[in-house]
Amino acid sequence: MDVYRAKTAGFCMGVSLALQKLNTALERKGGAPETTRICTLGPIIHNPQVLAEYESRGVVCVKEAAQLHPGDVAVIRAHGITRQVEEQVKQSGADIVDATCPKVKKAQLSIGRATADGATLLLFGEADHPEVRGLVSYACGPAHVFGTAAELESLHLAENKAYVLASQTTQDRQIFQEIVEDLRTRIADLVVLSTICDAARERHRAPVEAAARAARRYRDMFAARDLHHRRYLRGIRRFDDRLRHVSPDAARLVPGIIVKDLGVVHYHAAGAGDGEQLFIYLFRYFPISLHQ
Repeated sequence: MDVYRAKTAGFCMGVSLALQKLNTALERKGGAPETTRICTLGPIIHNPQVLAEYESRGVVCVKEAAQLHPGDVAVIRAHGITRQVEEQVKQSGADIVDATCPKVKKAQLSIGRATADGATLLLFGEADHPEVRGLVSYACGPAHVFGTAAELESLHLAENKAYVLASQTTQDRQIFQEIVEDLRTRIADLVVLSTICDAARERHRAPVEAAARAARRYRDMFAARDLHHRRYLRGIRRFDDRLRHVSPDAARLVPGIIVKDLGVVHYHAAGAGDGEQLFIYLFRYFPISLHQ
């Protein structure tokens, strides 16, 4: 069996800290009244297996602060929450355990300070993502969220106004830098905040690199076979070439790939685009199975 593991795998620092705080809350529950509930405000992380494990241990996932009771322990998830929801949690009477990722918390506070004079926030990220909603809530002035350069272009930005540019922590740094360079040619008063977490980018790229190593392994294997298998060799070479020229944006669209065993690929694609096209060649030319 050949197993190709990404060099950077597993939970990032922020998620690990959040789970540690949740585990500590569960351990301390032993000395608390039986009516005390350990609650998370929304899923603690985006991982169904982990969530199921904590549910079996008695952790309650509530959707809104109104579901909390006095005496509950409310664990704020790694993505963070909005300032308004945080105030609602305080008013509920629950004890708060803030498990917001330190880098997300730093981004929240940085946005608050940078927009204190009313500057407009320009946030690069996914508008419906919990982290983004939390970041926007810390803006003291107007805020605009955009996910692509085209969306940013559609915004009517005044040359004589102050703007603050920030990003969701999991966005691609290279794309963000291109946005910075573009805005500097259009806006005179622009403050750029460094809010991207490189750990996320490394976890996006590492599985693609693992897939490339597997591709080269398959290429060498089929090179030694007879003429009947040369069509597989042609396909994997095309696949390998695409991997070596993958753009940062394409890597972002394929956040998790694990190549294990001979011809078995596990991957999770966040959307259509170049990232998914990388694997079409592999699926077309190899007798493999796909597990999402």
